[in-house]
Amino acid sequence: MEIRAALCFLAVMSVEPSPDCPICQRLHDFIAEWRIKEPSWHNAPVPTFLPVGGIDSVKLLIVGLAPGVRGANRTGRPFTGDYAGDLLYGTLSEFGFSRGTFAARPDDGLELVNASITNAVRCVPPENKPVGGEISNCRRFLTPTIEQFTNLRAIVTLGTIAHQSTIRAFGQPVAKFPFSHGGQNDIGNIRIFSSYHCSRYNTNTGRLTTEMFKSVFADVRRYLDDLPE
Repeated sequence: MEIRAALCFLAVMSVEPSPDCPICQRLHDFIAEWRIKEPSWHNAPVPTFLPVGGIDSVKLLIVGLAPGVRGANRTGRPFTGDYAGDLLYGTLSEFGFSRGTFAARPDDGLELVNASITNAVRCVPPENKPVGGEISNCRRFLTPTIEQFTNLRAIVTLGTIAHQSTIRAFGQPVAKFPFSHGGQNDIGNIRIFSSYHCSRYNTNTGRLTTEMFKSVFADVRRYLDDLPE
């Protein structure tokens, strides 16, 4: 127990969780199971994907929900290895937030431009459903992740959970900044843009169309372009 407590303390002090983060027992045990099943996979908390210009170049942050089992949990890069990444990275490229060819591999050479991607929960949850305590626990990483981007001006939250955790990371009540697709809220000098998550389920059911998703990033692009230098 003393070792576990020490590891938890160190995790609190970091922007990124440790590779064997012990804070959420259920998620820790779930990843351990996948390490046995697929030892060649990433099978660890997925770190924030940073742009070529480093943290000081980040003007846009995309906050997703959590890694998918066969997506980021396998590849180690957010939104890489499942359908959600196809839509997200294609959209980022169209609006100038990435360059290179996305090939659903962490070594595909794709680079982010003035943008960064993270998740509200860094470890893969069973059935893609983190519970409340896990979301709260992982905010100890989301909050400093946001704070490290001193030139951040826009955040896109993908889905209700990512949106609410982002609002709480700012120390604000979620009731004051409700989630809605296409919604926009200002907290200080940062504008938060909300979108349905770009999951296959949402696109297959028609809840989110490609046009709906791209319209959010078109708004982001216009907003950032209109900011004074």
